[in-house]
Amino acid sequence: MPARRSGMSLGQRLRPLLLGLACLLALPALARELLLVSGEQGAAVQAFSQALAERRPADRIRLESPDTLPAASTLSPETHLLLLGSVALNWRLASEQGPPALTLLVSRVEAQQLLDDRRPDGISLLWSDPPPSRQLQLAMQLHPRPQRIGVLFSPASAFLLKELAEHARQLGVELLPQEQDRSDDPRPLRELLDNSDLLLGLDDKLLYNPRTIKGILLSAYAENRALIGPTVAFVRAGSLASTYSDQNDWLDTLDPLLDQPPSQWPSSLYPERFKVQSNRQVARSLGIELQDDASLAQRLAEGESP
Repeated sequence: MPARRSGMSLGQRLRPLLLGLACLLALPALARELLLVSGEQGAAVQAFSQALAERRPADRIRLESPDTLPAASTLSPETHLLLLGSVALNWRLASEQGPPALTLLVSRVEAQQLLDDRRPDGISLLWSDPPPSRQLQLAMQLHPRPQRIGVLFSPASAFLLKELAEHARQLGVELLPQEQDRSDDPRPLRELLDNSDLLLGLDDKLLYNPRTIKGILLSAYAENRALIGPTVAFVRAGSLASTYSDQNDWLDTLDPLLDQPPSQWPSSLYPERFKVQSNRQVARSLGIELQDDASLAQRLAEGESP
């Protein structure tokens, strides 16, 4: 007679393994150490920190000022840095080594001036300024058939012109760049207004700041020219419209990034989600009929969809 087979059945042998897998799946997600670094500690930064904590309750989130922190090179490599603004970015750049970092509230012009050749590995930049291509598309939505779009630029923002010119070519409009290296010189703006249908503002603080914006807007309105951008803050001051991403849009962008290994973070990124804000009073004074902001944002988003 054949020998009787002994030992556990396949089901008996698999049961401990399946039980172990079930226990692993039931464990909470691995908590991350998220260190928010900001030179400003006001209500807006506090609100962002709180909103991030509510989005990611499993993570350990701490908000600090660069003044209270040691060098970035002394921090645990497991820490994920969220740098809010140029002061925080400068603190991280002071160390050749340090934890991976996602940088917010820094524009492309600011980064160009700050980084130079000092960009260490592991720093991702999430741009605060609206994408130039999106702003151009917005201008086309708002203005009745613009042919020539004027752009003031300084030496700090000149690097954006090639990208802008390519987008303008694709849209079938002419880009008229005009250099201005001194914010108190009115001649470049005057020449640009004489030759363009509207102005597209770049987030260049030499050109557009609280001291200069009143003169730019008054000059533009005197020639019945609209200003698009440069950011949503200037819409409140009197520009016609701008795209922007709010706190929820940024949190929607950060959430999936923080779930990825830092090695997979992009070197730079614009948030996919955005909104439009327009100035209805300015539109009426310029004789421009506007759709509602939500419809404008939807049309722009549909145009960007692959």
